[in-house]
Amino acid sequence: MKAIQVVSPGNIEIIEREKPIISNDNEVLIKIKMVGICGSDMHIYHGTNPLATLPRIIGHEVTGEVEEVGKDVTELNVGDKVVIEPIETCGKCYACRTGRRNVCRELEVYGVHRDGGMQEYIVMPKHLVHKVSTNLDWTEAVLVEPFTIGAQATWRGNVQNRDTVFIMGAGPIGLCCLKIAKLKGATCIVSDLSEERLLFAKSWGADYIINASKTNVREEIMKITNHEGANVVIDAVCIPQTFEDAVEVASVAGRVVILGFDPRHSHISQLPITKRELTILGSRLQTNQFPEVIKLLDEGTLKTEGMVTQQFSLDEIKQAISFIENKPNKVRKVVISFH
Repeated sequence: MKAIQVVSPGNIEIIEREKPIISNDNEVLIKIKMVGICGSDMHIYHGTNPLATLPRIIGHEVTGEVEEVGKDVTELNVGDKVVIEPIETCGKCYACRTGRRNVCRELEVYGVHRDGGMQEYIVMPKHLVHKVSTNLDWTEAVLVEPFTIGAQATWRGNVQNRDTVFIMGAGPIGLCCLKIAKLKGATCIVSDLSEERLLFAKSWGADYIINASKTNVREEIMKITNHEGANVVIDAVCIPQTFEDAVEVASVAGRVVILGFDPRHSHISQLPITKRELTILGSRLQTNQFPEVIKLLDEGTLKTEGMVTQQFSLDEIKQAISFIENKPNKVRKVVISFH
């Protein structure tokens, strides 16, 4: 079978490997149908993801069809449309014991630490395989994993009905945060440097949009919120400056949610954190968000029109990478189709 592998930084190839087989009774063989390309996949390709080891078959936004099940698998049947939850954990450390296995001490992510979904077939343990409605298009099912990231961020920020939520960044993750926050009843403000991305965010439900290249973000947030500030700030840009801005524009008793891995330092004073009793929260991957996101998609409550902007075949992976690199403002989500 064919698989897409990052061999070394800047070198991505289509390789041939043996089709996997079920070797344990709790496993599921899945025929891959579609895989999304995430920013972290691009970082692996560029050699800037400090967590990945190479060579690596990338891809963690994965949907496919069950082709075979082990004899202990009763929850799934051949032909089921499924998505993959791409994390393995130890189940024993403090994080796992307290329901936070997304930050397990021995966490391994498919497509980062283990080979991921950009291959024609994959074998997965049943607990990481989730069934979705047959009514979902593959371009909807492939978005389950990104939306779990948005769901996790809004959960970490404890977004409530009538909260004002400021989302920094109108890329795929910022948009996923936007959709989930709107479903929770929040008023949402979105900032970005791209007018095109901001207009799409507006069409997806943003109540206010801010072009950070033309407007003083801090002043605009205070104007919109009548000088209260944002109750929840979600930083999906993830550079030192946005972290600093996030702390400054948060309201009293506000929550600041950070999704980034930038190792550079931000200059944050203790005063606003203590004076306003802010809560600063990291948000990584997701914990137990798959069932809720799948329910929202299956019911049609969560709408995804326009998120997938380009589809490429497996054989066109290099063209897909080039398109993402050269036309970033034309991209929301690029997917690789295996069918």
